[in-house]
Amino acid sequence: MKKTAAWLVRYALEQLGVTYTFGIPGVHNTEIYDELDKSELIEPVLVTHEGYGAFMADAISRSSDSIGTLVIVPAAGATHAASGIGEAFLDGIPMLVISGGVRTDSDFSYQLHDMDQHKMLDPITKASFKITSHDEVVSTIFEAYNIATSGEPGPVFIEVPINFQLDKGEVTNLPVYQKPAVQLKTDISGQIEQAAQLLIKAKNPGLFIGWGAVAANELVTEIVELINAPVATTLQGLSAFSAKHPLHTGMGFGSAAVPAATNAFKNCDCLLAIGTRFAEIGTGSFGVTVPENLIHIDINPKVFNANYPAKIAIEGDAQLVLTELLIALKKVKLSRNNSDIQARIKQDKQAYIDEWLQHDSKDSVNPALFFQQLRSAIDDDAFVLTDDGNHTFLTAELMPCYQPKHFFSPTDFNCMGYAIPAVIGTKLINPTKQVIGIIGDGAFLMSQTELFTASDRNIGAVFVIFNDGELAQISQAQQTPYNKKTCTVLPNTRFKALSEASGCHYIRLETNDKIFEKITQALALTAQNIPVVLDVNIDYSKRSRFTKGIIKTNLQRMNLPTKVRMISRALWRRV
Repeated sequence: MKKTAAWLVRYALEQLGVTYTFGIPGVHNTEIYDELDKSELIEPVLVTHEGYGAFMADAISRSSDSIGTLVIVPAAGATHAASGIGEAFLDGIPMLVISGGVRTDSDFSYQLHDMDQHKMLDPITKASFKITSHDEVVSTIFEAYNIATSGEPGPVFIEVPINFQLDKGEVTNLPVYQKPAVQLKTDISGQIEQAAQLLIKAKNPGLFIGWGAVAANELVTEIVELINAPVATTLQGLSAFSAKHPLHTGMGFGSAAVPAATNAFKNCDCLLAIGTRFAEIGTGSFGVTVPENLIHIDINPKVFNANYPAKIAIEGDAQLVLTELLIALKKVKLSRNNSDIQARIKQDKQAYIDEWLQHDSKDSVNPALFFQQLRSAIDDDAFVLTDDGNHTFLTAELMPCYQPKHFFSPTDFNCMGYAIPAVIGTKLINPTKQVIGIIGDGAFLMSQTELFTASDRNIGAVFVIFNDGELAQISQAQQTPYNKKTCTVLPNTRFKALSEASGCHYIRLETNDKIFEKITQALALTAQNIPVVLDVNIDYSKRSRFTKGIIKTNLQRMNLPTKVRMISRALWRRV
């Protein structure tokens, strides 16, 4: 049979269950868009910027079982999308990036968009492919999908030159996609037995959970209850363990963590870490103390011993490994009592919330009170997303998450501008669920053009602006050592005019007394498929534990001359 590559791209994506693609049409991909427009299964979504399309695709992968997919123009489309591709790469999120390409049968040099996209994207993709025949289109996209979703997930790039899209070519067959079975690479029975013994013999075991364990939530819960151990998570892994569980402590477990976590892990003598790299944010700028008995489970062997030495390192998918570990643990009858630790965790959590509620926010909104009211107003299965900034860590500390994959934020690439598009992607793939984005005013300004996309597509979601007029996370980091703020005070922005110009409903929240009223008003509008911008006059005067903790940790790590210079400069400027 003879088919165009554009038709074959559509066929392959339909086989993979892709529901949405994101991007902007151009001369090198209009044939693909024409085919997608004919599809009864896939809806192409026009975005205002390919980078934000990549964040939408990222959110599709994080909040569903589908894979986020981009369809972009070559060169400029790829450079624009690079921020979102990079975020997916460092955060371990699967993504398909399909790009047009210049003709491969032309006699001319210097074609429009003619560049080596593969070399440019190599550092932020798991693999990249360039189509050289019609017969390889479907198999290449299937292979790209398998690479993107296997091992530690990530983005894969496929270039489809325009001449293959336009012209028909011979195709020997149209394969039906079959997902390969996931299996353990090696026999881990010995390691599993050793890990089980360490956990059984430990007096104060604990668990540290990352995004890599988000699909193994039920297994983690069983193990936690079996060994009676407190659980801390990374920022990215906040949804991997329910905040409703009495052994949940919060994000991190060092000096940058909330008191419930710091206290629960103070005497930890055996740590079971699952699906985490022990990266900078999750460890509070590497400020955690990890016990000698570290059991580290991850699908990517490169993470083992990178920052903290593991007594036992087990490579494998969290669900498969934890299934075996649970069997080993159940063979032994444990009698460890956890009532005391549960009571302490509950007490510490309440004390921290009380501390926040007692803080005088004057004529602005107290973050803890806002999150209390938001949590009580939304469903347990509502999605809450954040961008990158001070609001991220306040959300992590003060807003409980109850279900897997229902909280996420840009983490290791740490890209501002993430949340507005991610809210859109999440709502598209979860149309019956409530979706709320918590977004700093600086991050909001970066991707606010996608409010037009939200309005055009009737995205019934709440875009919450934490508005303090500054790039708060960095301005706070400047204030301590420098006693000044450089390039972190934002221009005065008329968010009401911006929101209404895009077709979104605008609500302003000034003080604490109207929090619940304004939130319920916003949610009622979203139920009518109206996008709402909720502009909150937030109080950032009280710092999160994370901010205070990492400043202290980083200062301690500096060499003496640098430390003296920093402290002396801060004191001098205050005088």
